[in-house]
Amino acid sequence: MEPLFQIKVTCICCEQSFQTSRVRPSLKKAVKTDTDFCSYFKTVNPDFYVVRVCPYCGFASTENFSERINEKQKAIYYDKMGSHWKNRDYGGERDAQDAMECYKLSLLTAQAIGEKDRVVAALLHHIAWLYRYEGKKEQENRFLQFALDAYVRVYETESGSISSARLMFLIGELNKRLGNYHEAVRWFGRVIHDKKIVDAAMIRASREQWQGIREEMTGQGLELPEEMIESGA
Repeated sequence: MEPLFQIKVTCICCEQSFQTSRVRPSLKKAVKTDTDFCSYFKTVNPDFYVVRVCPYCGFASTENFSERINEKQKAIYYDKMGSHWKNRDYGGERDAQDAMECYKLSLLTAQAIGEKDRVVAALLHHIAWLYRYEGKKEQENRFLQFALDAYVRVYETESGSISSARLMFLIGELNKRLGNYHEAVRWFGRVIHDKKIVDAAMIRASREQWQGIREEMTGQGLELPEEMIESGA
């Protein structure tokens, strides 16, 4: 059985229909997942096919984008990107380079139309993962920092409407990966100590990362954050 199948999508910008590929659900089981939810797959990476790129106007979106855009957003998109688009079809099989191009197109599209911070944050985070797959640490960290800044904006503006435990964990985790241990401890501590949070998986993950930071800092002879000295979490 072919790993990919085609679905029909209607572009919310130019309203043309086009085909894009998806990975069969039976092949979506990850063989490994990093602590910031980056997944690794045995054969085809479903992440390569998350972005749908309209071959006619270049509008690149994911299922998390708004379902429709207004005329002003369309005009801004065409001015910034659509009018320069040369017909290109990403509907078939994609390699790592194609996936990167699709995600970056989607990021530019999201920024052009003023998509929600949470959508932009996820795109930035996925681009960091693509660099991680290639072992490009400097670029990965650059996009992790962009993603972190965007996730913090999401927390400040949207936290009531989404899972704040997972969001706070992610902010802690990206801080940890970027070496901001004190900030990471602060965010993990919020997940652990906030009585309103009942997400057992995120509380457990935060405890594990908290402990990991303690061991890492102790091993490097670094001064522990106050929260760690005061609390035995």
